[in-house]
Amino acid sequence: MSGRRVTTLHGAEICHLAELLDGVRTRDAILAEASGRLPVERTLRLLDRLTEAGLLAELPASRADDAAERAYWDAAGLNGGAARPAATVHTLAVGGVGPETLHTAAVAAGLRTGPAAEADLVLVACDDYLDPRLRELDREYREAGRCWLPIQLHGTETWIGPFLGVPDGPCWSCLAERLWRSRPVEARVQQGLGRSGPLPRRPCAVPASLLAGLHLAVLEAVKWLAGLRHPGQDALWTLNGLMLTGGHHPVSRRPQCPDCGDPTLVAARVEAPVVLTSRPKADSAGGGHRALGPEEMLRRYGRHVDPLTGLVREIRRDPRGPAFLNVFHAGHNLALTHHDPRGWRTGLRATSAGKGSTPLRAKVSALAEVLERHSGHLQGDEPMLHARYDALGEEAVHPDSVQLFAAGQFTGRARWNAGHGAFQQVCEPFDESREIEWTPVWSLTEERRRLLPTALLYFGASRLAGRPYCLATSNGVAAGASLEDAVLQGFLELVERDAVALWWYNRLRRPGVDLGSFEDPWIAELRTVHASLHREVWALDLTADLGVPTVVALSRRTDKAGEDITLGFGAHFDPRIALHRALTELNQMLPYVVDAHADGTGYGTDDAEVLRWMRTARAAELPYLRPDPERPATNADTHPYRPRADLREDVAEAERIVREAGLDMLVLDQTRPDVGLPVARVIVPGLRPHWARFAPGRLYDVPVRSKDLTEPTRYEDLNPVPLFL
Repeated sequence: MSGRRVTTLHGAEICHLAELLDGVRTRDAILAEASGRLPVERTLRLLDRLTEAGLLAELPASRADDAAERAYWDAAGLNGGAARPAATVHTLAVGGVGPETLHTAAVAAGLRTGPAAEADLVLVACDDYLDPRLRELDREYREAGRCWLPIQLHGTETWIGPFLGVPDGPCWSCLAERLWRSRPVEARVQQGLGRSGPLPRRPCAVPASLLAGLHLAVLEAVKWLAGLRHPGQDALWTLNGLMLTGGHHPVSRRPQCPDCGDPTLVAARVEAPVVLTSRPKADSAGGGHRALGPEEMLRRYGRHVDPLTGLVREIRRDPRGPAFLNVFHAGHNLALTHHDPRGWRTGLRATSAGKGSTPLRAKVSALAEVLERHSGHLQGDEPMLHARYDALGEEAVHPDSVQLFAAGQFTGRARWNAGHGAFQQVCEPFDESREIEWTPVWSLTEERRRLLPTALLYFGASRLAGRPYCLATSNGVAAGASLEDAVLQGFLELVERDAVALWWYNRLRRPGVDLGSFEDPWIAELRTVHASLHREVWALDLTADLGVPTVVALSRRTDKAGEDITLGFGAHFDPRIALHRALTELNQMLPYVVDAHADGTGYGTDDAEVLRWMRTARAAELPYLRPDPERPATNADTHPYRPRADLREDVAEAERIVREAGLDMLVLDQTRPDVGLPVARVIVPGLRPHWARFAPGRLYDVPVRSKDLTEPTRYEDLNPVPLFL
């Protein structure tokens, strides 16, 4: 009946009946003519069974074209006799598309047209889905309870849908928010020019492509009005007219959307106390202890991967180097907030990269990092208090206790900033009398609210005051399968970076790590893979006074003068996981140097600081990169570990460590309702970041207390090479 499938039926009775099912005879005529061969009761039973199976329908007499239309609706699973839409549509054009062409196509399809106030559906043809005039149309139609279908016909791709104005569905603003993220360069150009809409585009079409797009759009309208519903109607559908390839791009309602949702959701979450609950560990086999395994993480959050409407454009394997490295890239690293286009290309990690011992874990890692960065960007719905530091009292945390710039760094900031990349920039000295924006965070150790400058907490927020007095970095920001998971990972990153800073800037001699003592086949394979690339691998134990096992893994070229020394770091309560994290991060950095040549070319970065290190650093000339020969290597049994079954217990242990160190553990819940992935920014004022931050404190005191040094390193004797990763 559908014109698309053939069903074979067997049996003598069916054969007798089949010749009478010609689309002309009525039920009574069939009963009468079949009575000579089949009893009437049997014929009725056969007709009923064929009807129930969807192979037979009784319809009024009609023309041949009506029969074809009924067969189409029957194939769609609708009642072929009742499906033909009797509704009214309104056609509208916004931009260069002539409204008469869309109206003509609708009429040719048999649709009734009328004014918008009487229409069951509005078809809107536009030049660009991001035309701000569509927002006003969307608001008008939603208030009237009317659905509308956007259509974009110009260009080599036709865009159709999704149906907007559907109850509980997305609005135009939900769609536009996602589309702008797929056009970051255009967004920045328009922002810089003070414009709100898209760049104007010249017409690009041939008559055939316009006609094809028009009729496909009208077909969608006909199906919708006939009552056909399918998941693709919730998506933006694109057709490439050059290659005839198409795809559905998911669009979801944003719960915090200012037009169709509740714009107070984010502020309410941030202002509420952070309450952590029991969270049993579901995955302990990878690079950490997690509330969900990687398969479930990808199932839940893979919906955010789409080239057009996703927060992640794609996840792809880095083709450089052996597959064993398992390095996957996902979109742009949103922590890079340059407004100068030259800055978009700098830094070793131009994309958010994932690492892991398996491809699946690396993919999930890359996905989580992009969603983490997205969640940490200022979006305008965060709670902010405009006030001076000296008027806030003890609730306020001084940003100097977090940023930890030395007075000498402020003095020479202009010269330093001119010669270093974005992550190494020194801010302006903080003015305590200046009114700025503050955002609440929650102290887990003191169980009370604190306040920090918003610019220190969200990427892209430094522009709020017009002066760079604070810089938000990714230090301590983590995503997880639960909030407890995210808080734990953020804390471990702070501990790792603190230990790394103590080692690097003091150039401490640290004991090596006996890699063989872990008896891990994956580690053995890693060393073999690096050796095949003419590289030597070793590790140092950086565990500091906080007692959390921390490791740096290093790899160097052995067959050329420039050793291309790469580093990876890891910290965890479980020393095996700390080592695994360091080694997977080491692998993550390798693609940037794997194709380097003896003449100093072939690197996968153009960052001057990174290139200088790769071309000139030699392990034999930098003793702090090598194990201390006076100290025995640590091994798998050096740091006792007692497994805990619940992530909340691990966070409680983190709180204990912080409290006993005389520090405070602050948490900002950065989870976004439309993303769903828990994200936390953890701040422990006093812990050192791995950037060049030289204020007095742990950087000078801890090495002396731990007997790594007999006296504090002088400011002028600190490592002049800022850690570049």
